[in-house]
Amino acid sequence: MFVVALVLFVLAAVAIATGVLGLTGRLPRNRFVGVHTEAALTSEETFRIANRVAAPTSVAAGALLFAGGLVAYAAGGVVALIVAGAAAVIALFTLGAGANAAGQAIASLVPAEDVGGCGQSCGACSLRDACQPAN
Repeated sequence: MFVVALVLFVLAAVAIATGVLGLTGRLPRNRFVGVHTEAALTSEETFRIANRVAAPTSVAAGALLFAGGLVAYAAGGVVALIVAGAAAVIALFTLGAGANAAGQAIASLVPAEDVGGCGQSCGACSLRDACQPAN
């Protein structure tokens, strides 16, 4: 169970470091750690804001992973695997909640896409002909 605990400790360190760097605004814009959605990557400002908003959940996920690693190290057998799995799943949901909050925080900063035509209709719009120029 040492390997399982070690994996959780490494993931915890990455999550906590990402959260601290995001909170302080020193996380460099990248596609690997932090909130790296298309909206967050549109500018340095949106990346910084998104990761600052998601930072507390990243630190919390790291704490969950660390606690799961401690239990996996201390316990043995099936209990360690169940706790490790549960800690990983809860940490993923925690990170997802932070990414969702970050996306909502930067939604007004990202320019809307130009859709044209009848908006986002798939062609079944009853007003489709009204969108076409007259011949």
